[in-house]
Amino acid sequence: MAFDSNIEDFDALGNEHIGTSENTPMRNDAFKLNSEEKIDIIKDDVRHIMETLGLDLTDDSLNGTPNRVAKMFVNEIFGGLDPDKKPSASTFENKYKYGEMLVEKNITVYSTCEHHLLPIVGRAHIAYISNGTVVGLSKMNRIVDYFAKRPQVQERLTIQVVRELQDVLGTKDVACVIDAKHLCVNSRGIRDIESSTVTSEFGGKFKDMATRREFLDYIKLDTKF
Repeated sequence: MAFDSNIEDFDALGNEHIGTSENTPMRNDAFKLNSEEKIDIIKDDVRHIMETLGLDLTDDSLNGTPNRVAKMFVNEIFGGLDPDKKPSASTFENKYKYGEMLVEKNITVYSTCEHHLLPIVGRAHIAYISNGTVVGLSKMNRIVDYFAKRPQVQERLTIQVVRELQDVLGTKDVACVIDAKHLCVNSRGIRDIESSTVTSEFGGKFKDMATRREFLDYIKLDTKF
């Protein structure tokens, strides 16, 4: 579907929570500036936004906000844009010949909707079947955290987690389900505080309905896929 480059179409695209790429959209010069240089620029931009809204930045409570927000953007909630922060995922030989599914569930997800820059909060559930290699359990949590710490759509985040683990483990037999609340839905627009969004990506053996059902039974998710 094609979209004309006018504001109405871009608003519609964002409200539908459509992701246009499996990869996070990045400019070629994304890393031309270092972190401190980015913080200095963003600080001025945040100050301009606040002043435009009519806020008095001489107030003690607001005076440090531009700097705090800039540091938070670069070092924390969007830190996953920096490839140097990508977690190294050490793998080990599956010496104990464990051949069943391994599931890591209820991994905390904190991300940010790229359409409104509001939080996405939820849980990720990951499974894989070893083909001779296993990965440290905490590394799965770190991989989720890394890809979540960037402007995201939930569909892309789910795919990126699976692709990374497939690459690390050398197998297609990886699955991920994410169940999350989007504050762009819960706190604005329709303001539905009860709804959540479920996304999934099933690779290799997880495309088989019996294997998929076993995974969903482990995480106690009744959603039909």
